[in-house]
Amino acid sequence: MRFSYIVTFRHENDPTARLSSADLEAIRTVVLGTPGLRLAHLFTPESARDYYTDDGPSPLFMMQLKFNELPELEAAVAANGHLQQLADASALPSLAGTHVTQQVMVTRPFPVIDARADAAADTLPCSYLVHYPGQAADLNAWHSYYLSHHPQIMKDFPGIREIEIFSRVDWCDAMPWERVAYMQRNKLVFDSAACLTDALQSDVRHRMRADFEQFPPFTGSNAHFAMATHTVAPGRE
Repeated sequence: MRFSYIVTFRHENDPTARLSSADLEAIRTVVLGTPGLRLAHLFTPESARDYYTDDGPSPLFMMQLKFNELPELEAAVAANGHLQQLADASALPSLAGTHVTQQVMVTRPFPVIDARADAAADTLPCSYLVHYPGQAADLNAWHSYYLSHHPQIMKDFPGIREIEIFSRVDWCDAMPWERVAYMQRNKLVFDSAACLTDALQSDVRHRMRADFEQFPPFTGSNAHFAMATHTVAPGRE
């Protein structure tokens, strides 16, 4: 699953707003019917404590839709594409008034020590979603350093189940949402928000910060958000 379509809904006037269960189910139904979709993650707000960062409330809703091929993804977001159903704001009232951004990215998975989930039956996994909105002085040097150093430290986080790093690509779409060109995103997955907090309070977090200080020059810093993760896959429901 090489390409991810990442969409973020933020309620800038009410950070405490929440997606209704009815709207989440409606989105899930639309997403599951998407031609070419291999896997989807639907994200709702969670919280976790970090030594170094506090980027405020998590977005109202995010989704990561995975496709094997870019043309399959582009077909889903074309003018007559399947995902145009989600662009009708009146159909999803709890998303009314949100600012929506979208980006297609290459998905780069990295190994973890133990990928086996061990969450309680009533607990959703928690993803730590990070984005770098700025620019590197030398993007090739920046990615080369990051990809050969940072995920190798991430895998030592206690309880980490998944690491994905995303690099930007050019794509075509006809969705009515703002296109962004963040230079990179990351996703780290844990069994729960409590497990994520434990990891962010561990000594590994200090190693991550020390490596951050060695990054090649870039602007824009980064932002971090904890999100409960609902995973759906066509044919597995």
